[in-house]
Amino acid sequence: MTDPVVGLLLEGRYRLEERLARGGMSTVYAATDLRLHKTVAVKVMAEHLAHDPTFVDRFTREARAAAMLSHPNVVGVSDQGSDQGLVFLVMELVRGRTLRDLLSARGRLTVAEAFAVLEPVLGGLTAAHRAGIVHRDIKPENVLIGVDGVVKVADFGLARAVVGTGQTSQTGGVLIGTVAYLSPEQLERGRADARSDIYAAGIVLYEMLTGHPPFGGDTPLAVAYQHVHHDVPAPSAEVPGLPWAVDELVARTTRRDPAGRPIDAGAFLAELDDVRRDLGIDPVPVPTGQSAGPGTLRPTNRPTRPRPGDRHPSDPGTKVLGGRPARGGSTSMLPGMGAGPTTDVQGRRPGPARPRPGVPDHIRKRRARLAIAVVALLAVTAGAIGWWFGEGRWTSTPDLVGSEQAAAIDLLQNAGLDPDCCEEVWSEDVPAGTVMSTEPAAGAEVIRSTDVRLVVSKGKERYTVSPDLVSLPVEQVETQLEDLPLQVTRGQDYDNEIPPGHVIRFDPAAGTELKRDQVVTVVVSQGRAPVAVPDVTGQSPEQATKNLQDLGFTVERVPDGRSAAVDKGEVMAIDPGPAAGRIPFGSTVKIQVSAGVPLVAVPDVVGRSGDEATAILKAAGLKVEATRFFGNSVLRQSPAAGEEVEQGTSVTILLTFG
Repeated sequence: MTDPVVGLLLEGRYRLEERLARGGMSTVYAATDLRLHKTVAVKVMAEHLAHDPTFVDRFTREARAAAMLSHPNVVGVSDQGSDQGLVFLVMELVRGRTLRDLLSARGRLTVAEAFAVLEPVLGGLTAAHRAGIVHRDIKPENVLIGVDGVVKVADFGLARAVVGTGQTSQTGGVLIGTVAYLSPEQLERGRADARSDIYAAGIVLYEMLTGHPPFGGDTPLAVAYQHVHHDVPAPSAEVPGLPWAVDELVARTTRRDPAGRPIDAGAFLAELDDVRRDLGIDPVPVPTGQSAGPGTLRPTNRPTRPRPGDRHPSDPGTKVLGGRPARGGSTSMLPGMGAGPTTDVQGRRPGPARPRPGVPDHIRKRRARLAIAVVALLAVTAGAIGWWFGEGRWTSTPDLVGSEQAAAIDLLQNAGLDPDCCEEVWSEDVPAGTVMSTEPAAGAEVIRSTDVRLVVSKGKERYTVSPDLVSLPVEQVETQLEDLPLQVTRGQDYDNEIPPGHVIRFDPAAGTELKRDQVVTVVVSQGRAPVAVPDVTGQSPEQATKNLQDLGFTVERVPDGRSAAVDKGEVMAIDPGPAAGRIPFGSTVKIQVSAGVPLVAVPDVVGRSGDEATAILKAAGLKVEATRFFGNSVLRQSPAAGEEVEQGTSVTILLTFG
């Protein structure tokens, strides 16, 4: 049947090309990223879960947590969203096969090959655990082996960000994971931390060595019961000849009590490296299985017998146990893990013990020493039980104040306590990420597994104003600043670039770290700054006009006037003039051009004495040229009296007898 989702274009960017795999909670497609022109993997949440807000919220939140990881052994997550009713996650596309495919083709792996696969898996999980993320669904289907031999951990869809708690919270009565790989604490309490991933990784190691998981059954409930009430058997019980140290490694990592397992993937990886060195196992390439066809087994790999109730390798789907059933799927109710049938790991009653052929003598001696140690341990068990119920289950809250968050969580877990993390508060004195107080306080006597509340500093409370707000309208800027706990005031200034009513700058400057309730001034533009009027008198009208217009003024020429101080054709007056100082940019300035010197009316000096006439004419701004003819009285004048002439014109007078 054609998948109706194939061919869809999500968010205008991801075109779904081909369905690669389908699980109980999601389907994975190969897709083309049209923006970056590359092939990616898109995981689409199952339709019946996409309508459940709880699952959608978890999918979104935990996808973001997975996207924080950047490690060569973790499948990269680049985007997440929802479109056309589909909730999806965009991931790196790995060309190759899963560990499940490899085990289906090979049956089982050698110790060296199993270590070669498990080491990069633990490397990727170490990065996740150090980032505060628990995977919660480690299984062969989620281990990808590329054609180049690179191993990557995939599907952080069930991961939960620990946020410093070291332990995930319960999920409202719904337990999510693949039953064959779930730890006892997940099955009993629905709680998981890094040690739960260690348990699942130990189960995967067992399966790589034997070809099948340690527990099987007709129902998920039967498998879950065995995880809670039975220890994982030694792999050498299925594959004689496996080193005793490998049996011990599987036992340590799959203990039913989380406190007995390595604290995280980094500790598991260190133990794996110790076992490799002790056994002298040289590193080998990761088996890709590309050269072997389906079902092909290497000579060292014998096929395992089918066991009652085992799931087919191609159907290892994720199960939901407990709580309400999800729409479109089936659930199995998980009771309180009380008494149940006495069965072996294959769901049958255990048969009589048989000697295991092919075990070397030095292994037998080690096991004999182990048996002696077990007997000695049993001798003190009764006393230990009494001590536990008396004093052993009590512990003291360590002093965590001043410790970094991650270190505080480790100290709590080492003390057998569960971190309840974290309440974050601002502090001017305590650095960010440092524990400020605990509840119960340091030194308090509490029962192991008690939750200890951590109050962690968020550092100094600081806020910044974005530089992007500069040049925006002041009303828009003040609306955006309402979200910040700052006191906002207005100021004004001139600016030749930013228009009036828009923000020029902030005081303190944008980007400065500000305390709560600190005053920040929004400086608003009043437009261009006022301009001083230059003195353009004595310039030509054209030059004066250009100089004024270059300064932003509008120039208006008024009717010409006359001036004795300014030559004809030059600017003789400007209004407003330089004495006005600075006036608004764009103001109108009037100029007046000189038409020459002023005109004066020639005084009447006929009949006056020569000296008197000369004085009168000079007082009027005129020059005097006198012609004397036997006398000192003005007989006539030229120009005539009352005629208007330019100031400085010469007046000729004729002097004779009076």
